[in-house]
Amino acid sequence: MNKFIFTAILTAFFGMLTSVMFAQESTEELAKTAQNPLANIMSFPFQNNTNFNFGPYDRVQNVLNIQPVIPFFKGRLITRTIIPLLWQPNNAPSGTIFGLSDIQLAAVYSPNTKGVIFGVGPILSFPTGSASLGSQKWSAGPSVVVLAMPGHWVFGVLANNLWSFAGNSDRADVNQMLIQYFVNYNIKKGLYITMAPIITANWEAKAGQQWLVPFGLGIGKMFRIGGKLPLNMQLAGFYNAIRPDYAPDWTLRAQAQVMLPTSILKKKR
Repeated sequence: MNKFIFTAILTAFFGMLTSVMFAQESTEELAKTAQNPLANIMSFPFQNNTNFNFGPYDRVQNVLNIQPVIPFFKGRLITRTIIPLLWQPNNAPSGTIFGLSDIQLAAVYSPNTKGVIFGVGPILSFPTGSASLGSQKWSAGPSVVVLAMPGHWVFGVLANNLWSFAGNSDRADVNQMLIQYFVNYNIKKGLYITMAPIITANWEAKAGQQWLVPFGLGIGKMFRIGGKLPLNMQLAGFYNAIRPDYAPDWTLRAQAQVMLPTSILKKKR
């Protein structure tokens, strides 16, 4: 009963906070806002990726990415932190390792533009993972986001590249690229179709083992908890058409994204 009361109070509290900012926006508008990585809102996506036929024994790997997005300076500076929790199969028929992998932080500057929206800035990777789950390297590089939102559509691309500059000298250097293109079509009442695969390239790997190229589709829906608090839910599947040896055949992605107004960060006068 105590947990139920606490949950009800918390939901009511955030509902009051969001009612002022989000009351005038339709569910469809909120869905498009949730799909904009440069939107001037606080966003807390929990993205779970279940990878099938991973490793030499075709086992299941699970990666939960906690990705808080916090804007500053009226949305001109957007910060995104990626905190990955891994359930990693051992290099054996059984056994799993669980823990934190390398945390990444990107901060992009997004000027006030019309039509095409873009942001550019640095990305930094911290060696927070163990020897089994992380690179044990400090890495940094550029990050860029470009998108447009005409009519019912939201489409664009997010890209970055990381190079290691410090860390465990016994570990391999990091030189990795990530490209995520996204194409979303918003139908009605917050329902939308999405295509947002994540393409990666490990430039340190040998030829034929560098690229992971998935293809797939998903469906999403914007809800309002208590009629006010926006919650974006999404489910998608991807087949890895090009992949290194022992990479998974396909991935099931499930995501829940809570949205909050930036006004809760402002000090009361």
